[in-house]
Amino acid sequence: MKKVDILIGPESTISQAMKKLNKTAKKCLVVVDKKNNFLGTLTDGDMRRSILNGSDFNEKIENAYNKNSINIYEKKLSNEDILKIMTENKVEMIPILKKNNKFFDYVTLNDLMGGKIKKDVKSVNTPVVIMAGGKGTRLKPFTNILPKPLIPIHEKPVILHIINRFIEQGYNHFYLTVNYKSKILKAYFDELEPNFNIDFIDEIKPLGTVGSLKFLKNKIKSEFVVINCDTIINSDFSDIISYHKGKNQDLTLVASLKKYKIPFGTCELGSEGLLKKIKEKPTYKFLVNTGLYIMNETILDLIPSDTFFDINDLILELKKKSKKVGVYPIPENDWVDVGQWKEYKQASEKI
Repeated sequence: MKKVDILIGPESTISQAMKKLNKTAKKCLVVVDKKNNFLGTLTDGDMRRSILNGSDFNEKIENAYNKNSINIYEKKLSNEDILKIMTENKVEMIPILKKNNKFFDYVTLNDLMGGKIKKDVKSVNTPVVIMAGGKGTRLKPFTNILPKPLIPIHEKPVILHIINRFIEQGYNHFYLTVNYKSKILKAYFDELEPNFNIDFIDEIKPLGTVGSLKFLKNKIKSEFVVINCDTIINSDFSDIISYHKGKNQDLTLVASLKKYKIPFGTCELGSEGLLKKIKEKPTYKFLVNTGLYIMNETILDLIPSDTFFDINDLILELKKKSKKVGVYPIPENDWVDVGQWKEYKQASEKI
């Protein structure tokens, strides 16, 4: 029997499940009760749907997991039959149960293929726009000398960490919007002689977090990815794009679960300003904007020319025009932020 690190109880919270799922490479958890009775399975997609339907991170997974998931009984099917079930149902893991419906084991597609599964990396035509024109004031004094995209993490600049995440998944066409110390950034890539396509978009003056996207009008003919130059995401980008398309959204914002602990006791007031109670060092959880977006090319029409324009301005404009702005949640550990010194130090440890 394999290590049962994929087991989770129905009393667990969504937050706990996200952490556990992030530790396993199986992309699926098996839900069992205290007596090891099989109850169902829980995937990242199940939790994402639950969160988007309004579930709190502290809520139990009992309303999120799949109670009708596929399973098999021990010694009932051949490997060929199991492989056929996986292929037909597009799953990579199936729980194995005993006759009394207690969890016994699980089998993965990789197991059946003798550990020889190799996912072909297909070329992806979706362009990736990296917003690299900012001054990086929160990373001074380094950014007094280098542009923020060239700040090193383990002997490699952050911009290459970002690009490599996409190249590993088949993306090879990149746009870099540049302004601050752009000559240094261009010189770096000229010296690098990259084996991917990269085009520079020059901002003559700072145009905010998305203002320079206007320069891409008539250059991009499909949905595209936009990412900040201090954001490293370890997720399946094609899955995010498929979600974006499937929901017919105009803009999809990738958000991450973040916990913030207040280091003080917080006061909750009642009527007439009287103290109701004190919460000692409470912890709050939020979905935080990671700085990664999927946008439709039609969005470029809403961005004004030669005008300072932030992502909040764009989202407000989209909402005014009744466009669809969606959210794609990812686990906290799938996001590495290097925008300021505290996060930079944490990024060095994560990567």
